[in-house]
Amino acid sequence: MTVKDLETRIQALEETIKSQALEIRTLKDIEEINRVQRAYGYYLEHWMTQEIVDLFADNPETSVTLAPGTWLGKDGVQRYFDHNKPDNEFLHQVMQVNGIVDVNPDGKTAKGRWYGFGAVSLPQGKGIRQSFISGIYTATYIKEKGIWKFLKLQFDMLYSARQNPGWVSPERAAAADPNVKVEMVVADVPRTYTAYYPSGYIVPFHYNHPVTRKKTSEKAWNSSLKKGAK
Repeated sequence: MTVKDLETRIQALEETIKSQALEIRTLKDIEEINRVQRAYGYYLEHWMTQEIVDLFADNPETSVTLAPGTWLGKDGVQRYFDHNKPDNEFLHQVMQVNGIVDVNPDGKTAKGRWYGFGAVSLPQGKGIRQSFISGIYTATYIKEKGIWKFLKLQFDMLYSARQNPGWVSPERAAAADPNVKVEMVVADVPRTYTAYYPSGYIVPFHYNHPVTRKKTSEKAWNSSLKKGAK
C-alpha cells in the first residue's frame, strides 16, 4: 500500500466519522425538539400559561397562529395565553402525535409537523361546551444559546365534533342502571386524590421545564384545588 493509498483511506475514514457525528448530533437535536413539542401538549391541557410561553424563543420573529389569526412576538404569545385562565372544569387535552421533525443543515433551525387530537371542555356561562378536535401543528424551531425553542407555531383545525352516542346503541346505553356499583378489590394503599374530571388536578411532571430547566407549577395549582381534588 502506497502513502497515497493510505492518505485516501484516512480521508475516507475521517469523512465517515464526521458524517456519523453529524447524524448523532441531528438525532439528539430531534429528540430535544420532540421534548419541547410534547411538553407543550401537556402544559396546554390545564393552560399552564407561563410554562407554555417559556417554550417560545426570545426573538422578534416569534409568533403563534391559531384560528382567529396570528399573535406576534413573545409578548403576543403571552397576551394570547393570558386571556383564558382555567378553572377545574376547563380541559384542553390536545395530544401531540405522529411528529416529523427535520433539522436544517445549519443545525440552528428546524421544521416540524404534528397531529393534534384530543378533547376540549370549555366552561360557558352556567354550562360546559365539550367537543373532540383534530388539527395539524406546523412549527419552526430555533436553537437559542444551545436550547431548542418554538420560533413559530401554527395550528390548523381540521374538525371539531360534539360527542355522539358512541359505539353502544342508544337503547342499551339508556338501559344502564346508574345505581349499580362495580365491586372493586380493596387497595393496599387507598388514593388520597383524584385526577378525574372535573377535579382540575394536574398529574405531576417528573421532569423540569425543557427550556427554563425549572420545576413546573403544578404543585402550587394542585394545592389551590378544592378539598378532594388533590
